[in-house]
Amino acid sequence: MANLPPRILIVDDESPARNRLKDLLDDCRPDFPFELLGEASNGREAVGMINQVGADIVLLDIRMPIMDGLETARHLQKLQHPPAIVFTTALDSHALEAFELNAVDYLLKPVRLERLLTALKKAMSNRRLSPAALNIVASQVRSHLSVTERDRVTLVPVADICYMRAELKYVTLKTLQREYLLEESLVNLEKEFSASFLRIHRSCLVARKFVSGFEKIVDKGSDPHWVVLLKDLPEKLPVSRRQSHVVKEF
Repeated sequence: MANLPPRILIVDDESPARNRLKDLLDDCRPDFPFELLGEASNGREAVGMINQVGADIVLLDIRMPIMDGLETARHLQKLQHPPAIVFTTALDSHALEAFELNAVDYLLKPVRLERLLTALKKAMSNRRLSPAALNIVASQVRSHLSVTERDRVTLVPVADICYMRAELKYVTLKTLQREYLLEESLVNLEKEFSASFLRIHRSCLVARKFVSGFEKIVDKGSDPHWVVLLKDLPEKLPVSRRQSHVVKEF
């Protein structure tokens, strides 16, 4: 059976930019047959579409509201078969140097037909981007964390996370609704989200906005210790002796 044509998704928050890419893709069709899956206006929408129908190539704008292209690409790498990513960007030359050094493929706006055709052919030979390269070129703190569930990427808004707790090789993300298991380092998460999360224990970060107060526990047979009280959750999280300074500093 003949190979099916690659399925392409266009992701850009500006309608004129999406329309230009569609026109250019039509011009590429004689040399590069493809199926156009559709369009998305931000990264979160794109992840949802790819979860539903998959994609082989994503033409991905970098600067978008809700979720930018670099963060979107990082989440998509968690799929068992991630789509090939070609960024479309109007970034300055300094930022593009970082892309080139880390072998991240991009199209500079306004996109040219010959360059698009070259990028499409190249994309099919190298589907997976290096997570390390994406981490280097991505400068902004993520708005979402992603977990893989049944070969789907589930996005967890960082703003919804009450606390993160390291357990064996996973980090448990706790929201008001449920828990998720994330395969990332708590140390790296602390570095990225230090502005919004507070370390209360070597194995636990708590979201500052979910802290309602602290309580000192005095039990017979054990030393007095502090616990964190959480808004809208009955759990009380222990504060280690080493981190007890946060009670005064918070």
